[in-house]
Amino acid sequence: MAIPTRRFGRTELAMPVLSLGGMRFQQSWSDLPVEQITAESQSNLRATLAAAVAAGLHHIETARHYGTSERQLGWLLQEVPDPERILQTKVPPQADAEAFEAELATSFERLAVDRVDLLAIHGINLPEHLEHTLQPGGCLAVARRWQAEGRIGSIGFSTHAPLPLISQAIASDAFDYVNLHWYFIRQDTWAAIELAHAHDMGVFVISPTDKGGHLHTPSQRLRALCAPLHPIVFNDLFCLNATCAGSPAVHTLSLGAARPEDLALHVEAVALLDQAPALLPPLLEQLEAARLQALGEPWLSSWSQGLPAWQDTPGQINLPVLLWLHNLLEAWDLESFARARYGLLGNGGHWFPGANADVFEADDPAAAVSEAQLRAVLDSSPWAERIPPILRQLKARLGGRAVQRLSSA
Repeated sequence: MAIPTRRFGRTELAMPVLSLGGMRFQQSWSDLPVEQITAESQSNLRATLAAAVAAGLHHIETARHYGTSERQLGWLLQEVPDPERILQTKVPPQADAEAFEAELATSFERLAVDRVDLLAIHGINLPEHLEHTLQPGGCLAVARRWQAEGRIGSIGFSTHAPLPLISQAIASDAFDYVNLHWYFIRQDTWAAIELAHAHDMGVFVISPTDKGGHLHTPSQRLRALCAPLHPIVFNDLFCLNATCAGSPAVHTLSLGAARPEDLALHVEAVALLDQAPALLPPLLEQLEAARLQALGEPWLSSWSQGLPAWQDTPGQINLPVLLWLHNLLEAWDLESFARARYGLLGNGGHWFPGANADVFEADDPAAAVSEAQLRAVLDSSPWAERIPPILRQLKARLGGRAVQRLSSA
C-alpha cells in the first residue's frame, strides 16, 4: 500500500502523511565520536530506514541535538537511496547568529549533504527564541541566506510553547510550516493549526505516539476503550481525519521509530483512513463516557478556569499541566505517560517548564509550598478546595522521580 501524500502548505511538497522521526533510532543522546558508534546500531538504523522507504515514508526528520542521529543518518542516506526523499533537520535558535550558523554547518556536515529540503528553527518555546530568530541579522536571516544559495528548501519552526507564542510566530508569516503537538489527549493547540492553515503553512504533528500518551505501552483501560483498534491506530486516525476549512488539518505525523517493527501499526492506521469517519465516533463516545464517569461534568467543564500561570504560582508549580495529568490518570489510566511528564517538570527547562507537586508540603521547610500559600493564588478557581488534595495524590502516586529531558538544547 502506498502512503498517501498531502500538500504541505506553501512549501508545495507532496508530504507523506507519515514521517520517519529521528529522535529514537539513534545510538546515543550524546554526539558520540565516530569510533563509538556500533555496527549493531547502524544495522538497526539501516533496516529501519529501508523499511520506511519500502512503506512510503519518504520524509525523514532529525535534529542537531538528537545525539548521534544526524551522523548515523548521514552514513546511510546514499546506502539506502530514495528518489522521493524529503530530508529535514532542525537547529535551535541562538542570540548569536554566528553560533546558529556554526550549528547549521555542523548539521550539514553530519548529514553529509549539500542541501536539505526542510529546515526548522528548533524549539521556539520562549519569546526570546522568536526574537533571536526574527531580529535583523538573526537566525532566520542566516537560514534565508542559505536558502538563497540553494542549500535549504523551505523554512519552518518547531515548538513546545504556549498557544499565544505559537500564534505569534505563525502570524509573523516568516515560516513555511510548523512542527507542533496536537493529538487526542492534547487538543489545546487547535487554534494554532487553524491559523497555520490561514497562512498556508504545512502542519507537522510531533511525536503522536510518545507525547500522545505513551501509546507504545498503553494502559489496559485505554486498550479496552479503543478496541478493536490499537490506541496508536486510533490516535493516528484521529489526527489524520481532522479537517480545517474543508481540508486535512494535519499534513504529516512524525513516527519516532526505534526499530523497523515500530512502523507497522502506523501503516495499519493509514490503510484504515478512508474508514475513519465510521470507526472514530463510537470510540470517541466511549472515551468521553469514561472521562465523564471518572471526573464528572462540572470538573471537566471548569477545571482550568482561574488557574495561575506557573510563573505566578508559589514554587512555580505548573498547575495546568498537573491537573491535566490528573485528568488523564483518572479517565484513562495513563500512568506511564503521567509519570514521565510529572518527572520532567522542574527538569525539562523551557521544553517543559514549571515544577511538579513534589515541592507542595515538602519535607524541607525552606523549599516547601504550604496549602495556605497555594490557596492564596487560587481565588479565581472554582476548585480551590479540591486542588490541594489532588496535588497530594499526584505527589504520592508519581512523585520523587526526576526525569531529564532527552535533548535539553
